[in-house]
Amino acid sequence: MTSTVSAPATTDRELKERFAPIFDRIAVGAVDRERDRRLAFEEVAWLREARFGALRVPVEYGGFGATVRQLFDLLVDLAAAESNLPQALRVHWSFVEDQRLTGDERAADWLRRVATGTLVGNAITEPGVGAADRYRTALTRKGSGWVLDGVKYYSTGSLYADHILVAADQDGERVSVLVDANQPGVEQSDDWDGFGQRLTASGTTTFTGVEVTEDRILGPGYGQPGRTYATAYLQLVQLAVLAGIAARAEADTVEWVRRRTRTFTHAAADLPRHDPLVQQVVGRLSAAAYGARAVVLAVADELDVLLDAGGQDPELLDRAEAAAAKAQSVVISLVLDATSELFEVGGASISDASLGLDRHWRNSRVVAAHNPLIYKQQAVGAHVLNGDPLPYAWSAGRRPGVAG
Repeated sequence: MTSTVSAPATTDRELKERFAPIFDRIAVGAVDRERDRRLAFEEVAWLREARFGALRVPVEYGGFGATVRQLFDLLVDLAAAESNLPQALRVHWSFVEDQRLTGDERAADWLRRVATGTLVGNAITEPGVGAADRYRTALTRKGSGWVLDGVKYYSTGSLYADHILVAADQDGERVSVLVDANQPGVEQSDDWDGFGQRLTASGTTTFTGVEVTEDRILGPGYGQPGRTYATAYLQLVQLAVLAGIAARAEADTVEWVRRRTRTFTHAAADLPRHDPLVQQVVGRLSAAAYGARAVVLAVADELDVLLDAGGQDPELLDRAEAAAAKAQSVVISLVLDATSELFEVGGASISDASLGLDRHWRNSRVVAAHNPLIYKQQAVGAHVLNGDPLPYAWSAGRRPGVAG
């Protein structure tokens, strides 16, 4: 199948010139934020003011009209500055994409809001519940409207957001509901307790009698069976985070080695920067960062083709899904190895907590665990060998031809 991708409305250079200075400002405080667990409210405000969330909003609605490739290239750059932020905005991007694909007047209204700086977080996963059709969060009738009640966990980015996209049950059907983050009955907590990605605001959100009007019920919710662009798209955000971590790990390691004058008595050179073994490690780090970004952008190209064609073509959906699943193996392996191996360039002093170099491995390890690699590798193998269905977000963990 031959498909074309629309030309970007804004050039790569224009986007880089607009956002690179903001990313540089964000990067300055990354180690201190990590050490103090200071959520990046100020930094998100800088992104909101620059309308970073409007990258994929079409120009006619006030956005930048960026391609998927341009978006993910910038997400890698943002992750290099602060790895928590692309992950925090992860569902925002799929929300925007959903509105682009829907194309009705309500969707157009949300695109216009995003173009002015509005950000959307999520409350999808529930504590102790692994399948979408077992969610207990419910939307029930109250007079002429509805009320939302339930508890969600991993509410990534919602503390930074203006609105929260909630997966709920409505009379036995799964629906997406959009509520205001500051609405009465919405309670948010920063209680994510992972050893990495601590600033994604991925905690508990409780909804108690939250009033919902009909126009805020957006349609079928997360976990509907069938092919969807969103599985690959959301996974690619995580891979962009990993690619950005690799880029920052390389930069931090190079800076440390260049400043270092002390080395081992049996080293091959007087200065670490001239030591061929140290140079080899840095070369591997650089290759990992380059390779991870290249793989991310290759999958973004597949998504550009799919979404420009309307996001429904089965062949293009499978092509993008397969690309994202394969990319997961490549990027995770590259980045986890690189963020562990970087410590080989020095002695015990490279583990000094003030450097914060351990955050690169911790953050990448946590991001990589979100969609366990073993399942994707098995699914790709089964697809290649036997034509088994690809691992979309099937409802309740079910896939075609599997009972239960």
